[in-house]
Parts: sequence; C-alpha cells; structure tokens
Amino acid sequence: MRRLVLLVCLTLSGCGFQPLYGSRSEEGARVNREMQRIYVANMSERTGQQLRLALQEQLGAGSTKAPDGYTLNVSFGINASAIDIHSDNTSGRIREIGNAHWRLYTVEASPKFLAEGDATLLDGANATFEQYLASTLNDETIHARLAEGLAGIIRQQIAVWFRSQIKPSRNNADDVPSYFDPNAMPTRNGQPYQKAGPDGFPAAATGRTDLNSTDE
Repeated sequence: MRRLVLLVCLTLSGCGFQPLYGSRSEEGARVNREMQRIYVANMSERTGQQLRLALQEQLGAGSTKAPDGYTLNVSFGINASAIDIHSDNTSGRIREIGNAHWRLYTVEASPKFLAEGDATLLDGANATFEQYLASTLNDETIHARLAEGLAGIIRQQIAVWFRSQIKPSRNNADDVPSYFDPNAMPTRNGQPYQKAGPDGFPAAATGRTDLNSTDE
C-alpha cells in the first residue's frame, strides 16, 4: 500500500501537482507557517467551542498561543430538520446542517480585513424514540463530526487564500434554485416558493422544515 501511495505521489509531482499546504515544497511550507500564526477567536456555546478546538488542531496553533499574525473570527450555527415523516407524524431521521462564516484579520493596533468565506456541511442520524441517552449521544456525535468537517473546509479555504490571495466566494442566495410550494396558500404576491437546501431539494420534497421559505 505504501509503495502504491509513493508511486501516486511521484506521478502527480511529475505532472506539476503540489500539495496545497504540504511541507515538502517551499510554498506549501510557507502556507503551513502562516496558518500556524492564526489565532482562533472564542466562540459561544458548546458547538462553537468544538469548532474552535478543531480549528486550533487543524491549523496547528495551540489554545494558549497569543495572537501573533492573524485573528480568525467564525460565526457558527446548526439547523436541525426532521425528514422521513411517517403516517403517525413521527420522523425516522434527523438531518442537521452546519453553517459557518469566517473572517480573517491581521493582528495590529488597527486590524485589517484580509479574507472571508462560507462553509456548509450536512450530517444526520436515525431517530431513536424512547431512547433518550442514545438520542443525546447521536446528537453530540453529529455536532462533533460537523465541527471537524467544517474546520477542514475552513482550513482549506484559508490555505487557498494564502497560496493565491484570491478571496473565496460567499454564498449567494440568488444562485439557489427556487420551487413553487404546491401545499401553501397563495398570497397577494402569488404562490409562495421554497429555495433548495444544501442537498439540492426543497423542504416540501423531504418533509423537513423550510428555513428559506418566502412569500414574495
């Protein structure tokens, strides 16, 4: 297996491929050093603490390290929705969507804004009725996975910025497709519609609560 991985790495490097923040290349080592100078600002609530710890681990900066080169501010939230609705109005699965928006600043008397980006990750677990401990453990496990996954996405976006100085694009609601809601009552502005979720489907198609509905 090791020989296969080594062969693939040699083949890719021969084609000009370089790891984004690998330590073998000079540019990759520079990106690594810059990411280690990022101080992750405090985040509220338990889920925010989990994301902060994951970012600190993946960026390579210790939790006690004072701000040096950069400060990373992250706003983070999780939306839960029930899908797989049964005839008795119970749900067979809980889907949770983690959304994070990050902003990178310099550390100086008047901090300068450098870059920002968005990260979205979808996870879920089967509902376990009358098994409260199992349900709580499932929820905590989902939040931990979301924190780890979002930290990886944010790390990659920051590395891209350090490498190219191109700011990641922000989520644009205008680019999300919309669908008419056939079950909603018409309003004075016409038939309400729903925007697609991160999975590409509107809420009406899956039975979840629509967080992006509009009657405009």
